[in-house]
Amino acid sequence: MKASIERTIDELLAGARAQLRRIAPEELERETAAGALVVDIRPIEQRHRDGDLPGALVIDRNVLEWRLAPSSPNRVVDVQDRRVIVVCNEGYQSSPAAATLLELGVLGATDLIGGYQGLLEYGRSTTLEA
Repeated sequence: MKASIERTIDELLAGARAQLRRIAPEELERETAAGALVVDIRPIEQRHRDGDLPGALVIDRNVLEWRLAPSSPNRVVDVQDRRVIVVCNEGYQSSPAAATLLELGVLGATDLIGGYQGLLEYGRSTTLEA
């Protein structure tokens, strides 16, 4: 008989987020000015539909860990001592991704609350207030 550990997706998400100091859309500009690396993991279809995230490094979700983990020979950027903000479409996929990066030694890994859609909504609300 095979033992199984069952968790709900909500439990998985809560566990991932408990490890992170997540970034709100209104904090993103300050974080990038301070040197944070923004990593866009949205699929190409979403980027084409909704637009690119200026200044973000685009890395497909399926290779994220191999491209950023300090121990990976396929690393594309050194993220030692640097905040790394993972962005997905709505802020769900990015939380487990950032938590995994933490486990692999990317100590500044976190994600953007609400993802790209949250960032768009924040931009719309600030434009309306102006």
